[in-house]
Amino acid sequence: MKNYSKITLGVLLLASAAFTSCSNDDDDPAPVKASIYSRLGGTTMVADPDNSGQMIEKGRLSFRKVVNSTVGLIVADVQSNASGNLGAHFAPVLAEVGAGNTTKLAILVDNLTDFFSYNTGGTNAVNTYSGLSMVAAHNPATNARMGTKSSNADYTKFEGYVGAAANTNGVASNTELYADIVVVLESLRTPIVQK
Repeated sequence: MKNYSKITLGVLLLASAAFTSCSNDDDDPAPVKASIYSRLGGTTMVADPDNSGQMIEKGRLSFRKVVNSTVGLIVADVQSNASGNLGAHFAPVLAEVGAGNTTKLAILVDNLTDFFSYNTGGTNAVNTYSGLSMVAAHNPATNARMGTKSSNADYTKFEGYVGAAANTNGVASNTELYADIVVVLESLRTPIVQK
């Protein structure tokens, strides 16, 4: 009987060890999804197509391309007087550009690139955002470069511009990356929409 008890005890110990090791596999955390910045190219250095002889992080370049395309779409709609265009919001900037001063537009593009790079996983110093908060930046009372406050419809229109710009720059609408970018944009709706 003692042998039978030792064998049974041994089998039980082996079985519990096997079940414990199996259950530990189930408790492993799911792999962490790469940041949006990483999925857009991350910190891989590439030649900067806009600055001969200089290098740029691929993730930052991806955002800069989307920001530039978004600005182009907004301007095209303003110039064609498209329904619901955002000309009133960007009137101060458009007036400067119309007068030949593109310096502040370049600063705006750089700030937007900083903002999106920093808030989607860009960790290097080049991606540091030091601009206004979203509330202050989108309120004409605290930012003279903003023409008017935004409504939900205005913000939805802006998201559409960003989506079209992302598509133009290789981010297809039916991808997880695109959906994750929309989540980031939606997280900004509340501080930006002020009317």
